[in-house]
Amino acid sequence: MNNLLLLRHSQSLWNKQRRFTGWADIELTKQGRSQAELAGKLIKDLNIEFDAYFTSVQIRAIDTLEIILDVLDKKNSKIEKAWELNERHYGALTGLSKDEMIKKHGKQQVHIWRRSFDVPPPPMEKTHPNHPFKYKAYINIPVSKIPSSESLKNTFERVMPYYEENIKPLLSSNKNILISAHGNSLRALCKKLLNISNKKIIDFEIPTGNPLLITFGENLEVKKYKYLDDKRARNILFNV
Repeated sequence: MNNLLLLRHSQSLWNKQRRFTGWADIELTKQGRSQAELAGKLIKDLNIEFDAYFTSVQIRAIDTLEIILDVLDKKNSKIEKAWELNERHYGALTGLSKDEMIKKHGKQQVHIWRRSFDVPPPPMEKTHPNHPFKYKAYINIPVSKIPSSESLKNTFERVMPYYEENIKPLLSSNKNILISAHGNSLRALCKKLLNISNKKIIDFEIPTGNPLLITFGENLEVKKYKYLDDKRARNILFNV
């Protein structure tokens, strides 16, 4: 058996402020750095030797992984960074308060924008102060690949080809893999791995900084899965 450990980055400044983040490159809070250290300790207690580490090109996911590697005494490990593992692009909602958007558009509409499978938020204009063009992290991404908004379906369509080409072959070779990424890029991956339906995915959420360990059997069949921090665990929808 081998393992895939999925970790949504720990708390960022905009997580704390309850703002839509998306592709905006926002750093961790002090609490977020502490969450990453705790996650590292929980991972270390597993006594699993990880063979490869993947993350997005966003600073909050990169910093979370680097803190964990420091705890694991793997500080000099090679890290594969891929924009395909970025958070979904929240379009014109980027930087806005979730609470203010609920007051303006209603709780149901905001929930659809945040959690539905195929409904994207309103698109971002190129003049937006948080447009990806303004961040150095995205300088090497082809302009045609940079979205103005994304649904979870759009996110799924970029995450899964990257997974199939770069991560699945390692898992098929019985390697243990750790991915530090984002709520929606990991929701997209879990949708496939845990066979979550389009209808049920709206209720599936991944908490910040809590490692989710998935253990595979033969032919990458999911045998078991669990959050390492029981106190902060969320229910996992499986085969629905």
